[in-house]
Amino acid sequence: MKFLKNIFLFYFNGFRSMPKWGRAVWTLILIKLFLIFIVLKLFFFPNFLKHNFKTDEERAKYVFEQLTDNHS
Repeated sequence: MKFLKNIFLFYFNGFRSMPKWGRAVWTLILIKLFLIFIVLKLFFFPNFLKHNFKTDEERAKYVFEQLTDNHS
């Protein structure tokens, strides 16, 4: 447990003693990650299976057919 505490304190003290421009850079990084993982996921990657199939069995059948379908 002391090992985890030392790791936490290492990063905590590092961020606490960071210059003002460093905190601004980290703020921009966090905003960018939020936009990439949350906003883009919501608007550009809808849950296709959940919206087009009602049951888990239908979803499983569709995925199995897509994986095993021979298009050659």
